[in-house]
Order: sequence, then structure tokens, then C-alpha cells
Amino acid sequence: MRFVTFESAGRVAPGALLADGDILDLQQAARAGGAPRFDDMIDVIASGRSGLEQIRSWLEQPPPGSRVRAPAARLKAPLPRPNQIRDFANYELHVRQAIAAALQLRSSATADPEAARAQYRSAGLYDIPRVWYEQPLYFKGNRMSVIGPDEDVVWPSYARLMDYELELAVVVGGPVRDLSADNALDAVFGYTIFNDFSARDAQSRETQFRLGPAKGKDFDTGNALGPWIVTPDEIPDPQALTMIARVNGEERVRTSSAGMQHSIAATLAYVSRSETLYPGDLFGLGTVGNGCGYESLTFLKEGDVVELEIEGLGVLRNRLVRR
Repeated sequence: MRFVTFESAGRVAPGALLADGDILDLQQAARAGGAPRFDDMIDVIASGRSGLEQIRSWLEQPPPGSRVRAPAARLKAPLPRPNQIRDFANYELHVRQAIAAALQLRSSATADPEAARAQYRSAGLYDIPRVWYEQPLYFKGNRMSVIGPDEDVVWPSYARLMDYELELAVVVGGPVRDLSADNALDAVFGYTIFNDFSARDAQSRETQFRLGPAKGKDFDTGNALGPWIVTPDEIPDPQALTMIARVNGEERVRTSSAGMQHSIAATLAYVSRSETLYPGDLFGLGTVGNGCGYESLTFLKEGDVVELEIEGLGVLRNRLVRR
């Protein structure tokens, strides 16, 4: 199944895509079918297996008044307000190249960039810390700054260098706690595309303190999700998906979700140790190698349109604007 949040006739509601491309309005279907209320996507996720079976039956025979014609609807972020956003660094090529890029930016601000880079090398700053290989590492994002497909990203006033990030994301079901690698994938509600827009100059400066990122990531409209959430039964192997990034129609990278340092199951199990994961928690599984401009010090311009495409998950398109 493919779940969306949509706006139609001034109302925002959760939905599921019908076979012909129209939308099953889950608010209206629940009212017509006498089922528990589905006010938003968190309600849908929290309904569990029984809720999904009910929705599957509605997809086969939509209740009266629950069909919304696709042209009359505008897709929003499928999960407008995640309970949590955790974003991981999980691909070695990206991590290695991002470290080098950050040090390049930092050294360029010094009086002698070559001497600064030599000092960084002697201090081992170009090396990936051993802990990255040993356990999943993440920061927590701003769940209040989520936007959806074809919505504008507003350039933060303090930033000079803006960037995109190509990521596969997991939406957690639950509540679950103390998962193991053997049962962790049972906690996955679905998969979506995540574009973690970033102010790279702010990020490069603030992470010198080895805390954060903070304002490098935290600005309104900075977290793009969509266009929908796809349930695991439609994604046989989420760690073998073709992933593509385009800027203004030009392909920047075509790669795969393969090669994670820590598997999806291991990542879920690690975070759930002595901690409850709740319906609607979002895990960004990490930027793939060459999946952003930072790695090559190639940044976005005002008006650029970024398209991220992941096999089976659709296309997430956003434009970067100044206001």
C-alpha cells in the first residue's frame, strides 16, 4: 500500500492510493465504515495490523464518498509531523568525502589553507572515527520543519552554501522497545524518500565543536518527505534500491541503497535499546555516496529544483527559493 497525506477542498487528511491513481480518503472511509477515526497519518500507523487490513478492504471496495479524484488533491508530506526524526550517517563513501569537504571549507577560511590541511592530516581529522564502524550514529532533526512534494524550501537568511541529501527513510510502527536484529524489520511501517536540506557553511562551522549539527539543519522547510509511504510488502529488499538525484533535470548521481555500514534491522535494534520507538518515528538511513553536493563542494543556487527518486518510492521534487 501507498499512504499519502493530501489537501482537498481546504481539508488535510490521510489517504491511500487506489489502483487507478485516485485517493482513498481515510477520514471519510472511517466515518462511512464505522471504523475508528483516522484523523492523521499517526492514527493510521498506530492502528497496527488490524487497521491495515481494514484499509486494504476499503481499497478493494471504497466506502461511499471516500474517493478523491487525483486532480482535486494536492499531496503534502505523507507524515507531516513525525514523532521524532533521527538521521544517520551510514555510507562510508559519503562520510569520508563529507569529512574532507568540511575540512576543505574550514581550511579555506585560514591565512594558509595548505598548512591548515597538513595540520588536520597530522591530527587525524581526515580519518573516520572507529566508533562509526562499531555502532549506528545519528542526530535528531527538527520534526516541525517538514514539507512535502512540490513545496518550496526557503533559503535560511544566515546561509551561503545550500545543499540537498539523497536518503532512504524508514517510518516506524510500534510502539516497540528492545528489538533484536531478528525481529526489528517487523517494526517497519513503511519507506519514503527524505531530503535533508542543509546549510553547509553553518554546519561546517558549528560542528568544529563536535556537537550538532544545529543551525546547519534546523530551519523552516528544511526536511522534505514524500511523495508517499510505501509498506514493506511492496519493497522486497530496501537495501538494494536504485537511487537518483537530479538538479534542474540534470542527473547528479545514480547509485544504490546497498552498502550500509549498519543494516536497517541493526539500526532499529540499536536505537530501541532501553528506549521505546513510537508510531511515526522517522529514521533517515543516511546520505548515499555522492548523494549530495557537499562531497564535491558543488552547491545549490536560488531557483534550483531538486528531484530525488528511489526505486518503488516515487519522486520527491522541491525548489529552493529566497523570501
